Amino acid sequence: MGLSPAFLLQLLAALVAGGFTTLTASPFELWWLGPVAIGLLYIGLHTLTPAQAAFKGWLYGVALFASGTSWVYVSIHDYGYTGVPLAVFLTALFVTILALFFSGTFWLYRRFTSARLAFISFAGAWVLGEVLRTYLFTGFPWLLMGSGYVDSPLAAWAPVGGVYLLSLLVALSGTFAAELLRRQWWTLAPLAAIWLVPLALPQQWTTPVSEPTRVALLQGNLPQLLKWTPEGQRTAANTYSELTREVADEVDLIIWPETALPMMEAQARPVLERVQSNLPPDVALLTGIVQRDEQERYFNSVIGVGNVEGSYHKEHLVPFGEYLPLESVLRGAIDFFDLPMSTFTKGEHEQTPMQAAGINIGNAICYEIIYPQLVARRAQDSGVIMTVSNDTWFGASIGPHQHLQMARLRALENGRYVIRATSNGITAIIDPNGRLVERAPQFETTLLTGEFYAMEGLTPFTRTGSWPAWLLAGLMLLPGLLGVRTTRQRRS
Repeated sequence: MGLSPAFLLQLLAALVAGGFTTLTASPFELWWLGPVAIGLLYIGLHTLTPAQAAFKGWLYGVALFASGTSWVYVSIHDYGYTGVPLAVFLTALFVTILALFFSGTFWLYRRFTSARLAFISFAGAWVLGEVLRTYLFTGFPWLLMGSGYVDSPLAAWAPVGGVYLLSLLVALSGTFAAELLRRQWWTLAPLAAIWLVPLALPQQWTTPVSEPTRVALLQGNLPQLLKWTPEGQRTAANTYSELTREVADEVDLIIWPETALPMMEAQARPVLERVQSNLPPDVALLTGIVQRDEQERYFNSVIGVGNVEGSYHKEHLVPFGEYLPLESVLRGAIDFFDLPMSTFTKGEHEQTPMQAAGINIGNAICYEIIYPQLVARRAQDSGVIMTVSNDTWFGASIGPHQHLQMARLRALENGRYVIRATSNGITAIIDPNGRLVERAPQFETTLLTGEFYAMEGLTPFTRTGSWPAWLLAGLMLLPGLLGVRTTRQRRS
């Protein structure tokens, strides 16, 4: 692998691009840096060997995840009972392994595509790489390029094709802009179309039904390290009971966050029954809870009391946090692999929506809200999307802000209100355009009250999911693939 000045400059550009991509997301929201990052990665890529391209992609991934998922260290060190040296090692391991997704994408792209129409094929390869990262090895669709564009001029594309279409358009913007630097003036037309067409797209694909629903979202702000102790359980029961009593006569729906009561459902039932006895008969209360069935399986669930029907089991679990891959090897190796509640069973793929206060609820517990396909399935049969989360694991990092931004994008994609109750923030009510209607302060014991409308109708994205954007990305990759084939035929 050569280390010429030109190659070193490309490696520096990759590191800068990684930092720029983090800055497109919350809390920074400098979305205009996305095309700049793509341009820095695209320029000169076809002068590199596949191995050099892979290294460039890997450095980009390292810079992106080291800056954008720095909250992983907080989770491992502050809440995973892990010392600093080991926490640094595990965080670095996490970052370097995730960066391999970009390394692999860049190697495959450079190995199997030509420079023919590269400004199109690179954008297609970028999105297909994001798809692989979403699903391979349980998936990690955090910091997808399109996630930072909920407040941008491109936002109106989200209900049409979702986050992957946004990623594709940002990638095309970057490659077209790079071609402009080479005085390819014709690229001005498609570049302008990408950013101007949203002005003609519908601003609202769904419509509200009937009267608004009054909701209270409770935020207990309980210390994570004390939460599962007997003292923490008593504090949780008292805190959520008192907050509920304050607002019970003023709302239709009350929501407690993920594992609000840090105990099994059987232990929590007396607490919930006492709370229910003080609720008006038409008020619904939903809470995250840990359930255990007759087969001794544990589920991260949402249940309800009062005007509620059904329950929900979390479908997409967090590796290492809610289940342990290679458990027979890793269990007991270090304290981080023995976190409480790390033996959950995933829920069924298809689950009937819960009904609360007369509304079908589409559930997405914590990590699930970052999966666009999963949330779109939930939205098809629901009037509102509800997400409960325990973002205490993020500490005072940028993680909760990124998590909220992805929830906002799910609202925009599906034309649904998203009501979000978290343990210590960021608790919020998000409208169908992805805008924050109400937001509670972080790190405070509080409740957030407001209104939302159940929505009817489906956006194009909710109807079709992400596959049209994936198909478009695949078709855009074809010119580069065919170009390589043509070159090889000529040589032979």
